[in-house]
Amino acid sequence: MDALVIGGTGMLGEPVVRQLAASGHHVRVLSRTPERAGRLASVCELVKGDLDDRTSIERALTGCEWVHLNLNGNGDWDLERRGAQVVASLAPRAGVQRLSLISGASVDERNAWFPMTRAKLDAEQFVQSSGVPFQIFRCTLFMELLPKLVRDGKALIMGPQPKPTWWIAAADYAAMVSRAFTLPAAAGKIFHVRGPQALSMEEALRIYCEHRAPGTKVMHLPFGLVQCLALFPGNRDLRRVALPLMRYFSKAEEYGDPTETNALLGTPRTIL
Repeated sequence: MDALVIGGTGMLGEPVVRQLAASGHHVRVLSRTPERAGRLASVCELVKGDLDDRTSIERALTGCEWVHLNLNGNGDWDLERRGAQVVASLAPRAGVQRLSLISGASVDERNAWFPMTRAKLDAEQFVQSSGVPFQIFRCTLFMELLPKLVRDGKALIMGPQPKPTWWIAAADYAAMVSRAFTLPAAAGKIFHVRGPQALSMEEALRIYCEHRAPGTKVMHLPFGLVQCLALFPGNRDLRRVALPLMRYFSKAEEYGDPTETNALLGTPRTIL
């Protein structure tokens, strides 16, 4: 089958692209800068486009039976809402047979006070009301986040992060997406995606550092100190993205039961 992955060049999108291609599907990837995604050229078709340009989305959708949205606004919390809205409005006319979306395990009206969660809820609603059979993947935190917390010989945890998280590997998530691709029973489902281990952020970081960065010191930084550091020049992403997200993760609960997901799509096996 022909699949379009929107957001297929990032940390979570690329494993989906490679898994779909390995499963024998023809994969098209929409990217604003396809010239930067040359590493994927051997496994997929790269097309130039922008979610704020309906014409480019229409071209990308042409001939695709399945579309997967794997969006990350990197601080533009509204990107997921806008992207889902335009794709959901165009997909029925393009003949799309399945529309899927990555979301989050904490995506719930109880957490809608945070702009990212509100945008994800709206994105889910657009996908569900598109008229195209859908599937939504509400994923917990990914193991691939951990290397981003290690810098200059230190592993930094912002604020108190005591809640255990069922860390998932991007490869296991990609395998689930690929299985759901052609599975009739997956249509109309919200899948709660969890890994096999519940670990606090500190526990997860210590395991990661033990194997990948021996000697790294795991440190906790109070939110107040991080907020001061975020004011310095060059720390725009810390101020706009990392700090708000870590504040959110310290408060927000995750919801959902993965039992049905694991029964239909297979139980994730990767541990840290």
